[in-house]
Amino acid sequence: MKDRRDELAANLAKVEERIAAACAAAGRDRGEVTLIVVTKTYPASDVRILSELGVRHVAENRDQDAAPKAAACSDLPLTWHFVGQLQTNKVRSVAGYAGVVQSVDRDRLVTALSREAVRAGRELGCLIQVALDAGESGRGERGGVAPRGIEELADLVAGSPGLRLDGLMTVAPLTGEYAGRQRAAFGRLMDLSTDLRRAHPAANMVSAGMSADLEEAVAAGATHVRVGTAVLGVRAGLG
Repeated sequence: MKDRRDELAANLAKVEERIAAACAAAGRDRGEVTLIVVTKTYPASDVRILSELGVRHVAENRDQDAAPKAAACSDLPLTWHFVGQLQTNKVRSVAGYAGVVQSVDRDRLVTALSREAVRAGRELGCLIQVALDAGESGRGERGGVAPRGIEELADLVAGSPGLRLDGLMTVAPLTGEYAGRQRAAFGRLMDLSTDLRRAHPAANMVSAGMSADLEEAVAAGATHVRVGTAVLGVRAGLG
């Protein structure tokens, strides 16, 4: 276990150096960027080590993995972020442990989250997932709503009991005009965030950037970066 702790500590230190350097290059204070460690496919024991090393935000993308892991780590001072495409039949479970759902992308999901947050007596932070690769369907390849759908969905979240509108999230698209252009994609997200904050000033969270492109996200102005591989290692099987 000591070897794993040493490995995670070294990896965290390298990621911290990258974030600090990116902030310095962008003229930003290091405190403006929060690291969320994506712990999907890794065991609760790793989450426990990360907590001991000072990590306070972790993310999962599948409820069947996240729920037992969150339960096993319920004594730790962690905020759990749900970042995967969320089916409404999993909402009751997710509402029991997640502090933030970053993948809100449709009315029906908002309604279900509100109902279960109220039932659980909790307030859930919500990010609107923006699909910068959205086609005519208005949805992206990996979920998300087209930019034109943000305003209506944000208003719905803001007016729903048990929910708190925190801001926007995106995943750098693999297709469309922003494919391979992470900085441009994240810049577009920041413009959309500016628009959102005119109506909802407190919705100032911008979640963007992962292990390969966190520097571009920080340069664009992201407030949160979601890093998995660079901290935990290459996954044997992506989930």
